[in-house]
Amino acid sequence: MDTIHKIGRRKTAVARVYVAEGKGNITVNNREFDNYFTTATLRYKVQQPLMLTNNENTFDIKVNVYGGGITGQAEAVRLAISRAMCELNEENRGVLKPEGLLTRDPRMVERKKFGQKKARKKFQFSKR
Repeated sequence: MDTIHKIGRRKTAVARVYVAEGKGNITVNNREFDNYFTTATLRYKVQQPLMLTNNENTFDIKVNVYGGGITGQAEAVRLAISRAMCELNEENRGVLKPEGLLTRDPRMVERKKFGQKKARKKFQFSKR
């Protein structure tokens, strides 16, 4: 099996994932997986596509991720791993699609408008 390269995005985070056969090691930005994603929730999000397809100890995954916050990065990695699992085996698509793991979340931060304090918040109005 050759190395599979996939990209996942969420908000401003971009994750590049390289999947190769191995023992189940995950490295994120040349750091240990548990050191990069410190909370159990984030670890669960990243490992969700592997657990659903029963591939936790089958592949070594190398991740380069940048931009955004830690949650956006975790969800970007999840999307990239899900895409890689679908390329490995087309039957995985039927497992991952109902869970919503193959959908790119389009929500982005709304831009700030001029004459306003934030995107929707206005400056305080004073009648007198």
